[in-house]
Amino acid sequence: MITDNISKDQMVSGWINGFIGVLLFSGSMPATKLAVTEMSPLFVTIARAGIAGILALSVLLIYKEKRPAKHQIFSLVLVSIGCVIGFPLLSSLALQYTTSAHSIVFLGILPLMTALFGVLRGGERPHPIFWFFSVAGSLLVIGYAVSQGISASPVGDILMLAAVILCGLGYAEGAKLSKTLGGWQVISWALVLALPLMLPLFFIYFPVDIANVTFQGWFGLAYISLFSMFIGFIFWYKGLAQGGIATIGQLQLLQPFFGLALAAYFLHEQVSLGMVGVTIGIILCVAGTKKFAKSLIKK
Repeated sequence: MITDNISKDQMVSGWINGFIGVLLFSGSMPATKLAVTEMSPLFVTIARAGIAGILALSVLLIYKEKRPAKHQIFSLVLVSIGCVIGFPLLSSLALQYTTSAHSIVFLGILPLMTALFGVLRGGERPHPIFWFFSVAGSLLVIGYAVSQGISASPVGDILMLAAVILCGLGYAEGAKLSKTLGGWQVISWALVLALPLMLPLFFIYFPVDIANVTFQGWFGLAYISLFSMFIGFIFWYKGLAQGGIATIGQLQLLQPFFGLALAAYFLHEQVSLGMVGVTIGIILCVAGTKKFAKSLIKK
């Protein structure tokens, strides 16, 4: 067992990059809701991965990046399954059964999933008190959802839970790989791996009533293709690699509340004012995880 010493500068950079990533991801569920309201969830998933994949391939070619090593391919496949296909598809399907405000609440479990996979796949060993704050933050988010009394669909909840599990795996795997391959390179190669599948499916599932899609629908698709699927990951993976998967991953506890604010503003979905008090509690939990995650131990 050896101690993985993360410098103060690395930690600060990690928190900054991670926070920017969370801000960009916060618009994902409301934007996806806009898109799936007018287009099928399957097409939205294919289109966002295809558009981001073409952008990623272009950037890789411009910078003449070397191909990943053979031993890195498996990790990239896991990132692709979790973040490029799994989470986008399952969350899009879930939004057919529930509101974006309700689905956003499930993102409160995502930091815990990311930390768990960080232990399983990344070999991280946070301080025991770290887990207290991590679980407390997740319970605050879940408790807030219950107190809101939001009507839920069992199908939608199961789909969101599966989406969050796959996303946590993709986050942790991508962060581990970012340390050797680079943050933007990881998501770029993961998108490129999915491109041969996405391009044919794009034309197969292209909607016949595409002319009826409004500006809001196109805006939602554009946002999740550019920011949720590509640009956000550049900051997110870099932050996870710099500050640690389990540590920086706790910033995701703030994502549901940014997302709920956006859902309330743009989609006019009802959000309780109690969100303010819970947000303060979440910030305290994030601060706690930050303090007690300084000494990470790697296998």
